[in-house]
Amino acid sequence: MDMNTIIGIVAVVVIAVLLVLWGIWSDRSRKRALERAEQEAKRRADEKIAAKRKAEAAKSASGSTTAETAATSERPKDETGETKQASAVADDKSADRTQPKAATETGTAVETAAEPETAPAAPAAETEPVAETESAALAPAAPQYDVPEKPLSRIQRLKAKLSKSSNPFGKALFAILTRDNLTEADWEDVEDTLLLADVGAEASEQLVDDLRKDARITGKADPAEVRASLKEKLLDLVGRDTDRRLNVDKPGANKPSVIIMVGVNGTGKTTTAGKLARLFVADGKKVVMGAADTFRAAAADQLETWGARVNVPVVRSDKDGADPASVAFEASKTAKEADADVLIIDTAGRLQNKANLMDELGKIRRVTEKNLPVDEVLLVLDATTGQNGMTQAKVFAEAIGITGVVLSKLDGSAKGGIVISVQKELGVPVKLVGLGEGPDDLAPFDPEGFVDGILA
Repeated sequence: MDMNTIIGIVAVVVIAVLLVLWGIWSDRSRKRALERAEQEAKRRADEKIAAKRKAEAAKSASGSTTAETAATSERPKDETGETKQASAVADDKSADRTQPKAATETGTAVETAAEPETAPAAPAAETEPVAETESAALAPAAPQYDVPEKPLSRIQRLKAKLSKSSNPFGKALFAILTRDNLTEADWEDVEDTLLLADVGAEASEQLVDDLRKDARITGKADPAEVRASLKEKLLDLVGRDTDRRLNVDKPGANKPSVIIMVGVNGTGKTTTAGKLARLFVADGKKVVMGAADTFRAAAADQLETWGARVNVPVVRSDKDGADPASVAFEASKTAKEADADVLIIDTAGRLQNKANLMDELGKIRRVTEKNLPVDEVLLVLDATTGQNGMTQAKVFAEAIGITGVVLSKLDGSAKGGIVISVQKELGVPVKLVGLGEGPDDLAPFDPEGFVDGILA
């Protein structure tokens, strides 16, 4: 081993020793600093406590001195009052001896003097209204509920909204049919427009055939006559004489009348259930809702929010993922005990396959009917999905048997023809339509208003 290596090793050892010594010294220095800081903090705390005790002692001493002074000052007053009272009694006796006639005056004076003694009782009586006012102010204010819009005014307002919407279905047809001497290419354009509007192949073919036979359209076109003819043909397809009343509004309806809402998630099913409750409340009906969509965590909360706004109770489970049929059973029991007019049951739309869907919905219906008969099953469809929603509609129709359709989001869609195709495919009427996000933007479907709106 050469000298340089030895020197290097010695240097490393020396440096290591120095570092260790420096660490020990710095650690002891830090400990001493901490001890000094703790002693200083303790000293300051002791000084503060001593100062506080001195202040309290001085305050108590001054308080006792003040009390003694006040007691001393009150003694002369009491003695003076007693002296005055004794002199007053002596005066009364002397007056009785010298003037018998003064008895009446003395009695009057005594009554007058007695009034100041009873006067202080008045403020005590006055304090009672104040106490009542305070208790009234502390009492919780009565909850303020929404006043839903009446059905008739909704129809007029939603008809105007539909005419201003972005639905070009009727406008495109009218633009083609007002051309003079329509060619084969024009008729193909008519059929394409109908298909794009989701009227459906069968209904589109039927409408084109009916329009071809109408002399008002095939010759020299008059816009007014074309409009009248188109309106007539569309009304025939939509169904002008179809009974679209909800079963609860028909004579002899059950009470409570049970409505089960079905549809896939995302169609606005729970929102539609809340809006439907508002529609019934506006009509003066007593409503109960059941949150049987236990698969979606926010569904029950959402339904409760809708119910709270119009004082409609919601029956729900305390935990997510509970058995939907048990919730439906409890809801039907509650509605029956409350003698409600309508029970609306919201159901899940997110099930893994068709078999699960049929089993779950079938079970909900069977369990509910142990308490109450089910009068209505409404399928909620998103109008913007068009023909894509028809497959879903058929699955629900097979699973539980629907009695009517609710078309949501009809105002923001170019798929107005879905009204025609869904009725033709399912064989049930469109009973309600949603034309906006407002709480009262759900109304009974009016065929004439619908056709007027899309032709406006």
